[in-house]
Amino acid sequence: MIREIVHDPLLLAQKSETAAEKDRRIITDLTDTLKANRDRCVGMAANMIGERKRVIAFYNGPVLMVMVNPKIIKKSGEYTTEEGCLSLAGIKSTKRWQEITVSYQDQSFLPHTNTFRGYPAQIIQHECDHCEGILI
Repeated sequence: MIREIVHDPLLLAQKSETAAEKDRRIITDLTDTLKANRDRCVGMAANMIGERKRVIAFYNGPVLMVMVNPKIIKKSGEYTTEEGCLSLAGIKSTKRWQEITVSYQDQSFLPHTNTFRGYPAQIIQHECDHCEGILI
Protein backbone atom coordinates (compact mmCIF):
# COMPACT_ATOMS: atom_id res chain seq x y z
CA MET A 1 0.00 0.00 0.00
CA ILE A 2 1.28 3.46 -0.90
CA ARG A 3 1.57 5.52 2.28
CA GLU A 4 1.70 9.25 2.94
CA ILE A 5 5.17 10.75 3.48
CA VAL A 6 5.86 12.03 7.02
CA HIS A 7 7.18 15.62 7.14
CA ASP A 8 7.14 16.22 10.92
CA PRO A 9 10.78 16.63 12.08
CA LEU A 10 9.85 15.69 15.67
CA LEU A 11 8.56 12.30 14.52
CA LEU A 12 11.46 11.79 12.12
CA ALA A 13 13.99 12.58 14.87
CA GLN A 14 12.94 9.55 16.95
CA LYS A 15 15.15 6.46 16.82
CA SER A 16 13.68 3.41 15.12
CA GLU A 17 13.23 0.04 16.80
CA THR A 18 14.49 -3.34 15.62
CA ALA A 19 12.24 -4.85 12.95
CA ALA A 20 10.96 -8.42 13.22
CA GLU A 21 9.17 -10.84 10.91
CA LYS A 22 5.81 -9.52 12.15
CA ASP A 23 6.74 -6.24 10.41
CA ARG A 24 6.58 -7.65 6.87
CA ARG A 25 3.67 -5.34 5.99
CA ILE A 26 5.95 -2.36 6.63
CA ILE A 27 8.42 -3.70 4.05
CA THR A 28 5.65 -4.00 1.46
CA ASP A 29 4.27 -0.54 2.20
CA LEU A 30 7.77 1.00 2.12
CA THR A 31 8.66 -0.53 -1.25
CA ASP A 32 5.24 0.40 -2.71
CA THR A 33 5.68 3.99 -1.52
CA LEU A 34 9.24 4.22 -2.86
CA LYS A 35 8.12 2.89 -6.26
CA ALA A 36 5.31 5.47 -6.33
CA ASN A 37 7.85 8.27 -5.66
CA ARG A 38 10.60 6.92 -7.95
CA ASP A 39 10.63 10.10 -10.03
CA ARG A 40 11.81 12.17 -7.03
CA CYS A 41 13.30 9.72 -4.53
CA VAL A 42 15.99 6.98 -4.57
CA GLY A 43 15.61 5.68 -1.03
CA MET A 44 13.33 5.66 1.99
CA ALA A 45 13.34 4.59 5.61
CA ALA A 46 10.27 3.22 7.38
CA ASN A 47 9.93 6.30 9.59
CA MET A 48 9.24 8.31 6.44
CA ILE A 49 5.92 6.42 6.21
CA GLY A 50 5.20 6.67 9.93
CA GLU A 51 6.74 3.37 11.08
CA ARG A 52 9.54 3.51 13.67
CA LYS A 53 11.20 0.29 12.51
CA ARG A 54 14.73 -0.24 11.21
CA VAL A 55 13.81 -0.92 7.58
CA ILE A 56 15.18 0.88 4.52
CA ALA A 57 14.54 0.49 0.80
CA PHE A 58 16.59 2.04 -2.00
CA TYR A 59 17.53 1.75 -5.63
CA ASN A 60 20.96 0.25 -6.24
CA GLY A 61 21.03 1.20 -9.91
CA PRO A 62 17.84 -0.31 -11.37
CA VAL A 63 17.47 -2.86 -8.54
CA LEU A 64 15.20 -2.11 -5.58
CA MET A 65 16.91 -3.37 -2.42
CA VAL A 66 15.51 -3.79 1.08
CA MET A 67 17.62 -3.82 4.24
CA VAL A 68 16.09 -4.84 7.54
CA ASN A 69 17.99 -3.79 10.67
CA PRO A 70 20.94 -2.37 8.68
CA LYS A 71 24.12 -1.55 10.57
CA ILE A 72 27.17 0.11 9.04
CA ILE A 73 30.11 -1.85 10.41
CA LYS A 74 32.97 -0.34 8.41
CA LYS A 75 33.48 2.95 6.55
CA SER A 76 36.28 4.70 4.69
CA GLY A 77 36.91 7.69 2.45
CA GLU A 78 35.17 10.57 4.21
CA TYR A 79 33.82 13.38 2.03
CA THR A 80 31.27 16.20 2.20
CA THR A 81 28.27 16.39 -0.13
CA GLU A 82 24.84 17.98 -0.40
CA GLU A 83 21.61 16.03 -0.07
CA GLY A 84 17.90 16.56 -0.15
CA CYS A 85 15.18 14.50 1.49
CA LEU A 86 11.61 13.74 0.45
CA SER A 87 10.50 14.36 4.06
CA LEU A 88 12.24 17.71 4.46
CA ALA A 89 12.57 20.88 2.42
CA GLY A 90 15.84 22.10 1.00
CA ILE A 91 19.34 20.82 0.38
CA LYS A 92 21.84 20.42 3.22
CA SER A 93 25.57 19.74 3.48
CA THR A 94 26.48 16.45 5.15
CA LYS A 95 29.44 14.13 5.78
CA ARG A 96 29.45 10.75 4.05
CA TRP A 97 31.85 7.88 3.36
CA GLN A 98 32.85 6.62 -0.11
CA GLU A 99 32.83 2.96 0.95
CA ILE A 100 30.78 1.23 3.64
CA THR A 101 30.23 -2.33 4.77
CA VAL A 102 26.73 -3.08 6.01
CA SER A 103 25.33 -6.03 7.93
CA TYR A 104 21.58 -6.45 7.47
CA GLN A 105 18.77 -8.87 6.84
CA ASP A 106 16.98 -9.08 3.52
CA GLN A 107 13.18 -9.02 3.22
CA SER A 108 13.13 -12.76 3.97
CA PHE A 109 15.08 -11.97 7.18
CA LEU A 110 18.19 -13.81 5.96
CA PRO A 111 21.48 -12.23 7.14
CA HIS A 112 23.94 -10.54 4.74
CA THR A 113 27.07 -8.45 4.90
CA ASN A 114 28.00 -6.46 1.79
CA THR A 115 30.24 -3.58 0.81
CA PHE A 116 28.85 -0.63 -1.16
CA ARG A 117 30.68 2.23 -2.86
CA GLY A 118 29.79 5.60 -4.33
CA TYR A 119 26.19 6.66 -4.76
CA PRO A 120 24.56 3.48 -3.37
CA ALA A 121 26.73 3.87 -0.24
CA GLN A 122 25.57 7.49 0.09
CA ILE A 123 21.91 6.49 -0.17
CA ILE A 124 22.32 3.75 2.46
CA GLN A 125 24.02 6.18 4.86
CA HIS A 126 21.19 8.70 4.43
CA GLU A 127 18.54 6.06 5.16
CA CYS A 128 20.48 4.57 8.08
CA ASP A 129 20.65 8.10 9.52
CA HIS A 130 16.85 8.16 9.35
CA CYS A 131 16.78 4.97 11.44
CA GLU A 132 18.87 6.75 14.07
CA GLY A 133 16.65 9.84 14.04
CA ILE A 134 19.39 11.90 12.35
CA LEU A 135 18.04 14.45 9.89
CA ILE A 136 20.21 16.27 7.36
